[in-house]
Amino acid sequence: QVQLVESGGGLVQAGGSLRLSCAASGRAIRWETMDWYRQAPGKEREFVAGVDWSGRTNYADSVKGRFTISRDNAKNLMYLQMNNLQPEDTAIYYCRAAGSYWGQGTQVTVSS
Repeated sequence: QVQLVESGGGLVQAGGSLRLSCAASGRAIRWETMDWYRQAPGKEREFVAGVDWSGRTNYADSVKGRFTISRDNAKNLMYLQMNNLQPEDTAIYYCRAAGSYWGQGTQVTVSS
C-alpha cells in the first residue's frame, strides 16, 4: 500500500507560480512511475505530467514549457513546479503512484 498526500496548492494570479508536493508513505516509490493529474469543475480528470523510475518525464501539451515534474526518491517526494499559471489551470491536482494509488488532491486556483 502507498499513501499519498499533496500540498502546495492555493490562489495565485495569472502569470504566477506554485510548487506542488506529493509525499508518499507506506513503501518506497523509487521504482514506481509517478504522475500528476488534475480535474477542473465539470470536466474529466486529465493527465498533466509523469516521471518514471529513471527520471524520464512526459507532459500534457497544455503544460509543456510551463510545468516541471521532478522527484526525490531518497525522501519519497514528488514535485510539480508550475510557472506562468493561467486561469485554465484552475483545478484540483492529484498525484498518483504506480498507476493505482491516489492522493486526496490539492486545489489550485488562478485568477485573471
